[in-house]
Amino acid sequence: MKVTISDIAKAANVAKSTVSKVLNDSPRISLDTKLKVREIMKQMNYTPSSIATGLARQSSYNIGLLIDMSKESEFLNQFFYNIIGGIESVIGSLKYELTIANVQHSGPEGHFLNRLVHSKRVDGLIANNSVLTDELSAELDRLDFPYIAIGEIPAPGSWVDFDNAGGGSMLTGHLLAQGYGTIAFVGGQPEEKIFRHRYSGYTQALAQAGLPVRQELIAYGRADEHEGYRAALKLLTSTAPPDAMVCMTNYAAFGALQAARELGVQVPAQLGIAAFDEYPLSRYTTPPLTSLNIDTFKLGVCAGKLLMEQLGEAGAMGAGKAGGAADSDSGRANNDKHGPVRHLLLEPELIVRESTRRNRG
Repeated sequence: MKVTISDIAKAANVAKSTVSKVLNDSPRISLDTKLKVREIMKQMNYTPSSIATGLARQSSYNIGLLIDMSKESEFLNQFFYNIIGGIESVIGSLKYELTIANVQHSGPEGHFLNRLVHSKRVDGLIANNSVLTDELSAELDRLDFPYIAIGEIPAPGSWVDFDNAGGGSMLTGHLLAQGYGTIAFVGGQPEEKIFRHRYSGYTQALAQAGLPVRQELIAYGRADEHEGYRAALKLLTSTAPPDAMVCMTNYAAFGALQAARELGVQVPAQLGIAAFDEYPLSRYTTPPLTSLNIDTFKLGVCAGKLLMEQLGEAGAMGAGKAGGAADSDSGRANNDKHGPVRHLLLEPELIVRESTRRNRG
């Protein structure tokens, strides 16, 4: 028969609440009592129930990961599962479970705030910034409920993201260093936050090199293979074609490579092509693509650690000091119950391959 808290309390001649507080290492319980109760637990081979300890702490030991099931691109890709793996690697070691929850709902009673937050089914939330709207972030801040956004959001929320502006500058600067001088930007829409950040890095690098931003070299559109092909074909057959392209994704870059091959444009001798993300095509194209390695597993790790810090889990401290990261703190708008707001930018890694390696020096 399984030993319970009641059995431990009876053997130690203490209240059940005292045993619960010992399980959670409460500072209100004396060291002598803790040692006594722990010794009895050991003698009786007692295994604490995560549910019982959670109730003692008013904790569910559950973390919610919010997704929007209407946006397949957000969860039917490798990036999403890498993020899950990163989060789980942090919270699992601290005995938390991860619950994936759909934000789509049919009425107020099904809203995730009611299903997860008000019902206290989860202790904290992690969500992409496309899911955490300004309105939802403001409500979570009002409730002082712990959450982390993946992707930059307005103050006072905490978030972790890759430095997309820095990445745009890094790719453009690399192309300039290889001797390319007329660089196009392919893919993305102005209303997309990620486009704005990446495009700003591109324009900054051009400005630092004393080069103008030529609007005829900016090809807006979906960052996929078909649009990349169409955009590259149009650019390369114009009266003043570019000699390099920065592509929003490696899918768009793959389409650009197809267009160059059809037109007989030699890559990298006549045209340099670089992409923002490494997965899944960059190393397998002909020629292999220069790209940025955006480690989405690390993104999940940092999101998990930042949330665990908010929940007061000492084992998660130091999350903001991951390699290649810039961290900043700012004061929380309300009662600072969950610690300072954290903004964490992770630095992407430039991987140079044959698609841009024109200058062998």
